[in-house]
Amino acid sequence: MIITDIALDQSNRTVSLSFDNGSSAELSCEYLRVHSPSAEVRGHGPGQEVLQTGKEMVNIVAIEPVGNYAVRLVFSDGHDTGLYAWNFLIELAENKDSNWQEYLARLETAGHQRKA
Repeated sequence: MIITDIALDQSNRTVSLSFDNGSSAELSCEYLRVHSPSAEVRGHGPGQEVLQTGKEMVNIVAIEPVGNYAVRLVFSDGHDTGLYAWNFLIELAENKDSNWQEYLARLETAGHQRKA
């Protein structure tokens, strides 16, 4: 699967991905922010991940191409260090439901409640 288009809808705080097979996926800015590939989120090795909280209202202010292999997402909270490779975005789209449920479970375990 190949991404053929990426579109930001700031009013809904979502990014839409279109694929070469005609399918599409919609990812929230919060989802993309809390699953950033950056060291700030992922850490520098297994077990060093940092749970991101308070990102319910985060938006993306810019999508910047990086060569032919990735985009840099610039978030309204100032985060801009993760490079979202096309394959990583596809993986996030394919695993959206399970990733999101895992994130919500981690928040609950940490005693954090998402704001409505």
